[in-house]
Amino acid sequence: MLNAIVRTVIRFRGVTIALAVLAVAYGVLALGRARLDVFPEFAPPQAIVQTEVPGFSPLQVETLVTQRIENSLAGAKDLVNMRSKSLQGLSMITLTFRAGSHLSEVRQTVSERLQRTAAELPGAARAPVLLPLSSSAGIVLTIGISSPALTPMQLRTLADWTLKPQLLGVPGVSDVNVFGGALRQLQIQVNPQALARYGLSFQDVIAAARRATGQTGGGFVSNANQRIVLAPTGMAVTPAEVAAVALRSRDGAVLRLGDVATVSNGAAPAVGAASIMGKSGVMLVIDEQYGADTVRVTQALDQKLRALQPALTTRQVTLYPALFRPANFIHAAVNHLRDALLIGAALVIVVLFVFLRNARAALISAVAIPLSLLTAVVVLERFGLGLNTMTLGGLAIAIGEVVDDAIIDVENIVRRLRLNRLQASPLPAAKVVLAASLEVRSAVVYATFIVALVFVPVLTLSGVAGSLFAPLGIAYIASIMASLLVALSVTPALALLLLRGSEEAPEPRIQQAIKQRYARWLTRMEGHPRAIPVLVAVLCVASLLVLPLLQGQFLPQLREGHYIVHMRLAPGASLQASQDLGTHVAQSLLGIPGVRSVAQRTGRATRVADPSPAFANEFEVDLKPLSGSGQQRVLNQIQQRLSAFTGASFSANTFLTERIHETMSGYTSPLVLSIYGNNLDQLDRTAQQAVAILSKLPGAGNVQVAAPQGEPQLSIRLRNDVLAQYGIAPADVLQTLQTAYAGLRVGQVLDGSRVFDVEVILPPAMRKSPIGVGQLPIAAPDGRHWPLSALADISMSQGRYMILHAGGQRVQVITIQLHGVNAGVFTGRAQKALAQGMKWPAGTYPVFGGDAAAQAAATHQLLLHSALAAAGVVILLFLALRRMRSVSLVLLNLPFALVGGVLVVLLMGGTLTLGGLVGFVTLFGISVRNSIMLVAHYRHLVEVEGEPWNLHTVRRGAAERLVPILMTALVTALGLAPLALTSGAPGNEIEGPMAAVILGGLLTSTALNLLVLPTLAGRWLDFSHLDDAPPEAMAAEQL
Repeated sequence: MLNAIVRTVIRFRGVTIALAVLAVAYGVLALGRARLDVFPEFAPPQAIVQTEVPGFSPLQVETLVTQRIENSLAGAKDLVNMRSKSLQGLSMITLTFRAGSHLSEVRQTVSERLQRTAAELPGAARAPVLLPLSSSAGIVLTIGISSPALTPMQLRTLADWTLKPQLLGVPGVSDVNVFGGALRQLQIQVNPQALARYGLSFQDVIAAARRATGQTGGGFVSNANQRIVLAPTGMAVTPAEVAAVALRSRDGAVLRLGDVATVSNGAAPAVGAASIMGKSGVMLVIDEQYGADTVRVTQALDQKLRALQPALTTRQVTLYPALFRPANFIHAAVNHLRDALLIGAALVIVVLFVFLRNARAALISAVAIPLSLLTAVVVLERFGLGLNTMTLGGLAIAIGEVVDDAIIDVENIVRRLRLNRLQASPLPAAKVVLAASLEVRSAVVYATFIVALVFVPVLTLSGVAGSLFAPLGIAYIASIMASLLVALSVTPALALLLLRGSEEAPEPRIQQAIKQRYARWLTRMEGHPRAIPVLVAVLCVASLLVLPLLQGQFLPQLREGHYIVHMRLAPGASLQASQDLGTHVAQSLLGIPGVRSVAQRTGRATRVADPSPAFANEFEVDLKPLSGSGQQRVLNQIQQRLSAFTGASFSANTFLTERIHETMSGYTSPLVLSIYGNNLDQLDRTAQQAVAILSKLPGAGNVQVAAPQGEPQLSIRLRNDVLAQYGIAPADVLQTLQTAYAGLRVGQVLDGSRVFDVEVILPPAMRKSPIGVGQLPIAAPDGRHWPLSALADISMSQGRYMILHAGGQRVQVITIQLHGVNAGVFTGRAQKALAQGMKWPAGTYPVFGGDAAAQAAATHQLLLHSALAAAGVVILLFLALRRMRSVSLVLLNLPFALVGGVLVVLLMGGTLTLGGLVGFVTLFGISVRNSIMLVAHYRHLVEVEGEPWNLHTVRRGAAERLVPILMTALVTALGLAPLALTSGAPGNEIEGPMAAVILGGLLTSTALNLLVLPTLAGRWLDFSHLDDAPPEAMAAEQL
């Protein structure tokens, strides 16, 4: 088959080259359409359900709302994980489905189940909402506005009704969450004393307010000729109009809402706040749709903001258009990898010219680079993958390998043409090119398939590891297989067209010099037939012993040019306390050289996928353009400055690192300990004991309970006997309490195209003191009013601000930040310390999650599937070499390749990331290639050219394979060098260690191939007994 393919492309070389040109053109088009992003989509399909229950405590939310919704959603098709948070007035449930699940079907299933559950929820609960679908990274842009001329309410209204609709209209935007400012409402602020004076209740005010502001339609009038729509107007829409609505009429006297309440535009009870550059403002966090192109969406948002800028400037509003702009990191990462690709390609071309001393031969080999890489881009497009740091990394790693097949082919063609010229009866050039191509083609095909097969285990990784590395594997394998196709077709066709006449050129001097020096080295190695194998064995055993001692790490520190700083005060701290401390923190961070902007958001937005309490804060710390080391220096200074603040706990990390952690464990920390149980008090006590033990371990940073007890609560226990005595319904008491302090939405008013809620609530001044709660008057049916303290026992207590569930079961979570230690080592220490220092109550058990679990799972999968791939490699080697001794000799290269890789890991600190582990897998495939070429050439010399198997043949075969082996190793090394030497640069954090491992192993494996393998082959192999003739022998006979 190979014979027929090569014959065909040589015969129709013009057609072959034309098809190659068309392939390049189509690849360029695909490249222009490619979607740019930082990482591939790494989160599995998710659905987030939010349910608001104003006024309900976390325990009420858990039992009356969260559990009912969880019971309804449990058992949904392909559901693999369900987590929930029950906060004051809010239930949030996150559903994770099996990777590969169809998103529309998943969300349809959730929607149908929610519709059935809505009727079972308490009357005060609002309808469950399925939040918009966003990408795994989620945020595409964070902006902010501030103004010295506008009030917080005016600024928030501008954000809600001007900016947000405009931003939501940008294609690719899924949601806009607004933090800070004052949410405008038309508030009916009830005066309890006036109610008591007139003998009215909160329920009377609520009923009157609903009659005043309820929005209803009028229907239509229809007769035989026409239909006329009734369009009622005149409903109360201004505070004055609502205040004038009649509450009661008696004896000609009209009591109006304004007589018992202050009606005005007021601020809704705040659940969040924001500040920008240390000053109060409004922050808008813009989410992108699932699968959207981050760069294109960002560009469209930038254009929209530029169009809005003049109107904002007119209103004296300052716009901060890039408090957090992930596209910056995308550009930095993609540009870095692009430069690495170009530099690597340039170095490869230089090496080709230096070794071949023939511009046409170098050109033929170099053509494989654009053809292979652009073909891989087309394949990525067909798989629905764009260009990101992982796919570009796969292309960059392959840059030196895609020319290997062409180099081997071209070098052999040039050599055979030169030898053919010396023959008494030279053959036609076409026959020489065909024979030369087929001479190496069989071995090249098997070697390329082995390189691709070795990488297949990377495609089988599951979870976040699979989502990240599988696209890299697809890009790499597609490039390698495309290079094989190029070598089978385009290379012979171009060689016949361009290399005619090159046989007259003598062998380049550099090749002669290298071969002469190599012969001397080989002679020296042959003089130590026992010492050299022993030395090799010692080095291999030492590497195998060191390998288990390397520290494992899931992912390295990313350099995104942006940090998220978390600040958490004690439970119960107010929004104002958080903002006051945050102002000082922001000013301190702004003083760090390299920091461009700082913005703080506290609490949560009205609708957000990750709700936080009032004492939880996030700072967006955006940096000026800095190198990887410069960013690390800024991070060190951030941590140093944060340590000066007391009364709060801090942590800092990059955005994508946190999103990856959150995808794996549900939390932004690298290590998470989940403690399952049913008794909340017992869970809290157990968690505190665990925190005390874990905090003492070396490497433990910020160890804290995710949902600690201790939030101050005012416990209100109704006295049912007293309520029965006065004829007061318990539900009326609870509704009055909720209305007074949480507010009750009774209608809506229109202001042009804007819609604002109408709320009945107490005035802000009366909602500040806990003492005033007991004085809240409750109306009895007889018109008398009783203070709440007379109807209920009121006392201060400590409660929970949040109750967590995982898999429908209560859980308490401990998040652990690490310093100077990897997650796997720390987890081992933690498990041992907890086993020795704790006695777990019955029904309570711990589960570790996060980086350590993900690293262990990925390593296990990679090693298991690599063992299966190794069996396939042995089969392919046997098919290529036809002798088990030859196969065994080639496999000796693997442990020696390990020597260089392990040495590089030790030089880089002894930490083996998942990327480095993938690098070892890649290395084994690359290192086998040259061994195959050498052993296959030995077989060719004996079985095709009839050379006797002796020391002379060993030396001749090694010398003839020297140049292609050196060239392929060198171009691969130089192709990887830009990645390996800039490890840790933005965008190169994962691929850098991978390239370094491959580069180190390539050096040692090449040394083995050239210096040790010939000696071992001469002593161990025996080609004196001919077996099945190789394909090149049959081709030679046909010629």
